[in-house]
Amino acid sequence: MINNFFQNNKGSMLVTVMVASSIFIVIAVSLIELGLLRQKVLKKKVSQMQSIHIAEAGVNYYRWHLAHDEVDFMDGTGSDPGGGGEPYGPYIHTYTSPGGDVSGQFSLEITPPPTGSTIVTISSTGWSFDNPSITRTVEVKYGIKSMAHYAYLSNNDIWLGSSESIKGEIHSNGGIRMDGNNDSLVGSTRSDYICDTSMGCDFSNCAAPCSWASSECTCPGVWGDGPNFDLWDNPVPSIDFNVITVDIAIIKAAASSPNGYFPTTGGGSDGYHISFLADGTFDIYEVTSLKSSLSQVNDDWDGWESVAEEIDTQSFISNYSVPLNGIIYAADDLWIDGIVNDKITVVAAYLPDNVSKRKSIIINDNITCQTRDDSCILGLVAQKNIKVPRHAPTDLTIDSILLAQNGRVFRNQYATPLIKDSIEVYGGIVSNKAWTWSWVDGLGSTIDGYATTTSIYNNYSSFSPPPYFPNTGEYEFISWEEK
Repeated sequence: MINNFFQNNKGSMLVTVMVASSIFIVIAVSLIELGLLRQKVLKKKVSQMQSIHIAEAGVNYYRWHLAHDEVDFMDGTGSDPGGGGEPYGPYIHTYTSPGGDVSGQFSLEITPPPTGSTIVTISSTGWSFDNPSITRTVEVKYGIKSMAHYAYLSNNDIWLGSSESIKGEIHSNGGIRMDGNNDSLVGSTRSDYICDTSMGCDFSNCAAPCSWASSECTCPGVWGDGPNFDLWDNPVPSIDFNVITVDIAIIKAAASSPNGYFPTTGGGSDGYHISFLADGTFDIYEVTSLKSSLSQVNDDWDGWESVAEEIDTQSFISNYSVPLNGIIYAADDLWIDGIVNDKITVVAAYLPDNVSKRKSIIINDNITCQTRDDSCILGLVAQKNIKVPRHAPTDLTIDSILLAQNGRVFRNQYATPLIKDSIEVYGGIVSNKAWTWSWVDGLGSTIDGYATTTSIYNNYSSFSPPPYFPNTGEYEFISWEEK
């Protein structure tokens, strides 16, 4: 009986062993496959990481390239391999790792800035030689800030009074006395500077944190009674005003007759009057005579002179559409007003530059945009001054970026004072010399000019300025996106 039981159960034991072995084999194979899958996934992830690093290396390479030639969008080749126009490319480069291994490639496609913009788009696709089928593409935008980026930009010392409000970034290559309100950065290139009486400093009794020595009041680069001092910074890098000279010549070359270029007037005329109309056109007049001169502070602010500034008679020339390139250039003085609905740069300049022949712009009346958006950005560029005259409205609105290349943006002090209510600039102010809308006495009370002043930065204009408007610095990062 025992032997028979053992023999009868040998078959069942064999089945058990076979089942167990099968389960073991299935588990082992599954584990091996899982390991191989994990290894494959790991290799894929490594390749994906390598590809993105290589793609970003391509972007960094082209940013370096633009730093050496900011207007070359064909990778130094002068040609477009694709032959289809923008974006230009592909431009393929071999990638060498930091360890010196040649481990992959990247392919670049470059889209130049559209007209009226400084934003370049770089698309870079990277892959490793270990797994070239796995690619990743990043798209990065860089732009150069225009001088229109600033609510206020000066090449000289400035004083912002307690009644002044600045919404946007402020920069000066000189010192800044900041007694007003600011909601953005305030930067001076100076560690300290000499604050004189024109900036409200009393040499015999310097206000803290200034110090008095050798009959001079020395103050920090940015100081004052303004509340937002946490946004003040000095010293910061300077901004080169010399680029304006080059850009004015470029603008002149881009201007064309009959509606974009107006030569110097003759026969005793005083310049041109441009009045923008809501339908996208402008009327232009030749100014034939001015009203009586007014006694006012001279250009150097160290004496008095008599200047005529208000139009008496004028002769209608024509009504024109704004040129397609947005450039209006006059080799004479300009009076400007009206309603704007386009991106336009207006220049008053005589070239070659001659100190005695430099041209100015006078804000004759309100200048407003139909809509305050990126479709309406006006740039006014004067070789000398941009001036708000005594006869300007009591409440004045200027929707424009105002740039005075060699002079100042200002409302003068007159021998017969006239205090007006308010002035608002929506855009920006770029002034070589000190700027002001109001004149105050020793107690800080307004004695001439505008009692309340407001400057509002146009956030559309940093990288999409008026046509041919001068730029500053180098390309800066704007956005990153994986495609």
